[in-house]
Amino acid sequence: MKIIVLNDNQPGDVCGAAHGLSFWVEADITFLFDTGPSDIFLQNARLLGINPDLAPVVVLSHGHYDHTGGLPFLQGKKLVCHPAALEPKFRKADRRLMGIPLTPSEIAQRFELVTSVSPLQLSPEVFFLGEIPRENDFESKSTPFVNADGSDDFVPDDSGVAVATRRGLVVVSGCAHSGICNLVEHARRVTGIKKVHAVAGGFHLKEENGVTLRTIHYFRAIGVERVLPSHCTAGPALEAFRRHWPSESIRSGGVLRF
Repeated sequence: MKIIVLNDNQPGDVCGAAHGLSFWVEADITFLFDTGPSDIFLQNARLLGINPDLAPVVVLSHGHYDHTGGLPFLQGKKLVCHPAALEPKFRKADRRLMGIPLTPSEIAQRFELVTSVSPLQLSPEVFFLGEIPRENDFESKSTPFVNADGSDDFVPDDSGVAVATRRGLVVVSGCAHSGICNLVEHARRVTGIKKVHAVAGGFHLKEENGVTLRTIHYFRAIGVERVLPSHCTAGPALEAFRRHWPSESIRSGGVLRF
């Protein structure tokens, strides 16, 4: 299995960067996991010699613009997401619109849309995780987002993918608004595979605080071998993870092999 970082917050040697995430994933199927905030994922794909037509499936981790802003530059693909990813989303502080820059009807016209709350097995190796149960007592307890009616939006559409490899699961997250531990535990349950080789993507952790330390404890308790946080994982949390799992920085254009 291989992940090529088409966009992350940090630029690489040849690729630019913008706040957002887009991964090119090669397993027994090739698919695009998120599209970043704009067409920068396509610009970087061209620089890397990647033909976007070779990925017939796009999987969305959730409906925020920094993961879906590239959708207007694609069409004709299968688009897999939670149904709530299509709903309007707003930032609580200033009511700024944070959602997909296409209407649901525009999305339905451009893509073969597959929405599911339940997990979906996309291939023998690849699982879309669907809605993540919020089961532990330390994650997803507050939110900076609201719905159109002003109620708190805990991003129920937040999801991820799990890929079964010979070394164990590789769990990929966009932002983990549901909690990265909740997401990984759900992946183990959905796939029936307890061994987690790697966890990669956005963890939405900012500080070396109690939540970060409990996350590290959970990862160590289940024997995660590689931890590759990126995007919405801020510096103090990154350093805490790297003390336990030294790893290269995730940058646009980087390649992760599993």
